[in-house]
Amino acid sequence: MLNKFLKIFASLVVIFIIAAWWYMAQEIKKNTPYQSALPYYGADTNTAESYMVEKFQFVNHYGDTVSRKTFENKIWVTDFFYTTCEGICPIMSKNLVKVQDAFKDNPNIKILSHTVDPEYDNQKVLFEYAQKHQAIKGKWHFVTGEASKIYHLARYSYFVATPQDSTYGEDFVHSQLIALIDPHLHIRGYYDGTNGKDMIKLIQDIKELQKEYPQAR
Repeated sequence: MLNKFLKIFASLVVIFIIAAWWYMAQEIKKNTPYQSALPYYGADTNTAESYMVEKFQFVNHYGDTVSRKTFENKIWVTDFFYTTCEGICPIMSKNLVKVQDAFKDNPNIKILSHTVDPEYDNQKVLFEYAQKHQAIKGKWHFVTGEASKIYHLARYSYFVATPQDSTYGEDFVHSQLIALIDPHLHIRGYYDGTNGKDMIKLIQDIKELQKEYPQAR
């Protein structure tokens, strides 16, 4: 009888230990920040993890002011285009529609498209372009502003374009790169906006960032 009691007691102790271990493991997991495999990008790889996209302020296709504050604590992708482009821009915009549709019900995932031809792409032109691509209000912003400020961001904040070459006649930015930005304003990825496989990777990486930043789910 005593042996039977000891066996039951020992079994209960083992069950208690396993349950306690499982509970502690879950608590540790819950309180441990998710470590994403996505890298950080910046002007210098040694300080990339601390680099943040610079402050900016533009006007979107609705005439509303859009600034860096609009995107803080959000996951967002950004590109540079112009509406009369007949080369890479239409392909990039078409691919960004797929990105928008993949997260259309999540207000914490946003898209920011800068025109590099603000002289032509005024608010009305951008509005028509946005309507053509079924841009969701508040999710996908097409913005315009001073060309010099837009070009500066492309070259020295997002690093999607090369610095201005003084030997080249016309100053213009034209890039097929799309950048992925996390809620803390860090650049976490670059993607060829004309490449279907890169767009699939972009959607996957956004989902990866959602694990790292639960507030963006």
